[in-house]
Amino acid sequence: MIVIRQERKADAAAREFLLDRAYGDVRFAKTSQRLREDRLPSTGLSFVATDGGAVIGTVRLWDVSAGPGHAALLLGPLAVLPEHQGAGIGGRLMKQAIAAARMRGHGAILLVGDAPYYGRFGFSAEKTSSLWMPGPYQQDRLLALELQAGALEGASGLIGPTGRRAAKSRDGLSGPGVVVAAVSNGPVNSPTPRAA
Repeated sequence: MIVIRQERKADAAAREFLLDRAYGDVRFAKTSQRLREDRLPSTGLSFVATDGGAVIGTVRLWDVSAGPGHAALLLGPLAVLPEHQGAGIGGRLMKQAIAAARMRGHGAILLVGDAPYYGRFGFSAEKTSSLWMPGPYQQDRLLALELQAGALEGASGLIGPTGRRAAKSRDGLSGPGVVVAAVSNGPVNSPTPRAA
């Protein structure tokens, strides 16, 4: 049985394994990763899909600015193990993440991904033409969903990280592959295009 729940500290190794299989090392070079480095995900907005207790899917949201004066979330990475793709798990993770962000009062979600896939969740490039990422990306893949009407009205400029900084480990390292902080331990009771 597939269960969507909040990510737990104990999920860290399985999540990293899943992302390695879904993206490989290229995930560390993505421009979206620059906005996540040394940051913690937005509070309460990290989810996993499990099957029989094993982590088979993941999605996280991160606090960013959509240009000066416009708070938003950045969604990604969204990934499902290859052998579980095509079963709607990515869609269930997306719906959970969007609903939780809306419930927590966030105004908008940004992502870099395939418009045909994410359009069914309400994402489009309509509100992102005046925004840009801190590195290479394709402008037509920069998508947004307003959770509150007008949240991105007039948004313009560089998308930047605003989330809580991750604690440094004893050896001074943080970032990809280094587990530095716990994620919420509370339970929450859905080929997948991936948000970078």
